[in-house]
Amino acid sequence: MSPVGSSKKHSESGTARLLGAGASGILELFTFHPVDTLSKRLMSNTERIFGGGQSMGESLGRLNQVVFRDAAGKATVGKYLSLFPGLGYAAGYKVAQRIYKFGGQPVVRDYLERNHGQAFTRAFGERNGKAMLHATAGSLIGVGEVALLPLDVLKIKRQTNPEAFRGRGVVRIVADEGMALYRGAGWTVMRNAPGSFALFGGSAFVKEFVFGLADYNKATFMQNFFASIGGAVASLMVSAPMDVIKTRIQARSFDSPESGMTILRRMVQQEGLSSFFKGLTPKILVVGPKLVFGFTLAQWFIPTFDRMLKGGSSGAAGAPVDTRI
Repeated sequence: MSPVGSSKKHSESGTARLLGAGASGILELFTFHPVDTLSKRLMSNTERIFGGGQSMGESLGRLNQVVFRDAAGKATVGKYLSLFPGLGYAAGYKVAQRIYKFGGQPVVRDYLERNHGQAFTRAFGERNGKAMLHATAGSLIGVGEVALLPLDVLKIKRQTNPEAFRGRGVVRIVADEGMALYRGAGWTVMRNAPGSFALFGGSAFVKEFVFGLADYNKATFMQNFFASIGGAVASLMVSAPMDVIKTRIQARSFDSPESGMTILRRMVQQEGLSSFFKGLTPKILVVGPKLVFGFTLAQWFIPTFDRMLKGGSSGAAGAPVDTRI
């Protein structure tokens, strides 16, 4: 039985990973930022939108107010433009996050394959071991993602609580708040570890057991697309409860003393257990495609850039681009 990550597997260059993940992040940002704003505003909302004796008209009016805030009374164009707050912070966060996550996971994966591949094979078997190794690499890289938390905090506050800035620029905010920008770091880790495990593990599972790929880098665009769907849905469902708490921690005012445990207790007491899955439906319907979009492009761009940089002559990576399943 060969260990996980045998020498037959082609590994992309660091430059290809950087370019592929970065291009994926930029395209994802400008395509899905409005959707991200909508989802964050729904998750940070603590009041019931539908039900509670309200008519459908009142509920829709409440939904309009929650989603569009001050632009609720504007025309369609004005409402749409109101979904682009914090674009600068989002650009810095999204591109850095995608480069780190989609470009960094293969680095951790390569390390695990070289040094612990046989352990994964012994523990889970050859095929399961490969999928578990990809998932573990994703989980480890997800934990380290907490370093980017300040950019995420500023982006979410712009989307959900712009009053917290009180006219201050980013330099002044960093100087004033310091380590307070890392509030919710523990909840972020608890969200990212299982979420990234499910994302990369789900994708690897589809490639291994649905498409029977020996080398995941040989996946066609459509195979990457369907693998990304499997990973994205698994990730969103697993990370949903922690994501709601994380979003509410980041959406509150800078001077708020409210802890994550306080938010959790109030959610259970006042909103019920279903509150931990607020925003899950729109996330799966619209944020899910965003994750699928970015993950698919990253998985396709990285080997494509690798072929371009190596002149299409590096063994397995030199195959022509194929969009068939």
